[in-house]
Amino acid sequence: MNKKYTTAGLILLLIACAFPFVTAPIALLAGIIYSVSIGNPIIEKTSKWTHKLLQFSVVGLGFGMNATVALESGRKGLLYTAAGIIFAFGLGYILSKIIKVEKKTSFLISAGTAICGGSAIAAVAPIIEAKSEETSVSLGVVFILNSVALLIFPIIGHYLNLSQEQFGLWSAIAIHDTSSVVGASSQYGKEALAIATTVKLTRALWIIPVSLVSGLVFKSSVKKIKIPYFIFVFILAMLCNTFLPSMSDVFHIVYAISKQGLVVTLFLIGSNLSLNTLKTVGVRPFIMGIALWIIVATVTLIAV
Repeated sequence: MNKKYTTAGLILLLIACAFPFVTAPIALLAGIIYSVSIGNPIIEKTSKWTHKLLQFSVVGLGFGMNATVALESGRKGLLYTAAGIIFAFGLGYILSKIIKVEKKTSFLISAGTAICGGSAIAAVAPIIEAKSEETSVSLGVVFILNSVALLIFPIIGHYLNLSQEQFGLWSAIAIHDTSSVVGASSQYGKEALAIATTVKLTRALWIIPVSLVSGLVFKSSVKKIKIPYFIFVFILAMLCNTFLPSMSDVFHIVYAISKQGLVVTLFLIGSNLSLNTLKTVGVRPFIMGIALWIIVATVTLIAV
């Protein structure tokens, strides 16, 4: 199909996702279906847009959250987060030996599961000097599982009658990427969204110590660590919403726009899935990723 028309179709769908009647799961599925059936002609550009739009959307969500409530949620989630990260890495190591997955690939999958999906993999990969194919496989595994989680977690949560707090904690710890965590929790309720976002972003800060430890374990010569600075802007947005009540009307609008901006982000994420990505993911890494994710999600669900 002509690149001009496929690009135009992609942009039209992108605009459609900006309307409130389009939900996160619909946007993600639309992106995946479009990419797999027609093909994303500007995947390099949409990949860049995805990263930036996600950060802007998450920061904007901070204008709809109370800092005091978020602090309490973060405090409650701290123990779950620390235990979850240690458990995920330990289990990942055991599974890699059983399933026989290459060391760096298994470490990247474990990092993505333990911390924050693709962001963690992108931060750790250069530190451990992973090859491009090892990074691609790990990202592919995490991406596929993220898409599944966004669709099934709210269904499971409602089926088990989880409270807003329980679902927020569970999704923040058991779903890989921030985008899918926010997407799933936003469907469940505003309280779940606030808890999930706060706990997830707190968890994302573990990229720093994990990157340092990774460099020591793999005896890497790389010194630069990617720090998710946008998290601190998110905290500033929460503080503004909490201590500047006179601006509440403006903050409410920013929050609403940011929430729909996340839906657009999920469409972009779906559109970035290519058949090559699916082909790149080998059977063993995929089995390891599924096993690790299911066990972590189940143990976390029992814990919360």
